Amino acid sequence: MIFTSSVFKKFSVKLFVCLLCLLLTSCGSDKSLAPLNHNDVILAFGDSLTAGTGASQGNDYPSQLAQLTGFEVINAGIPGDQTQDGLRRIDEALTRHQPALVILCLGGNDFLRKKNKEAVQQNLITLIEKIQQSNAQVLLVAVPEPALFLSDSDLFNEVAEQMNVPLLDDLLTDLLSDSELKSDTIHLNNQGYQLFAAGIQEKLQQLGAF
Repeated sequence: MIFTSSVFKKFSVKLFVCLLCLLLTSCGSDKSLAPLNHNDVILAFGDSLTAGTGASQGNDYPSQLAQLTGFEVINAGIPGDQTQDGLRRIDEALTRHQPALVILCLGGNDFLRKKNKEAVQQNLITLIEKIQQSNAQVLLVAVPEPALFLSDSDLFNEVAEQMNVPLLDDLLTDLLSDSELKSDTIHLNNQGYQLFAAGIQEKLQQLGAF
């Protein structure tokens, strides 16, 4: 059988998602989430990776997650935002959208600007505290630090443990380690965001959100 490049690419995406499912479901000791109601709102809060820099219109991960899950997913990503910027706007976002779940993906720009890690960690803790005080649940997404070989920053695991929230680790790092899934050195392309959304969906299912 002769495979065209487009067929091979589709097969590769499906294979990646299948392997991702196996990886996520193998993590049985993770935290859990309360099931979402059909009319609940999910708030995707972050920087350019949430906003969808590098993707064509409608291919950012929040848009694709909405299509996969059927939930309303608000894109609250602002390119260039650091954790301190998130702190300045989280209250307004929570009040405006009243989310039941917040997917928090921040920290990459702090690392690029070599911000103090303790300050970044405290900012993430304060963000989670504010989200929890609004009665919303949190899924924290681990972000890699700039390096020749990417790996999740250890501070995300520390924050997740301290705040008792589920952590989606390795996914973003793995995607950003594959040049075929990136639009530039630090952003995903359409296919990369598709896999990001699929990984988040699988994690939320594993955690019991739906």
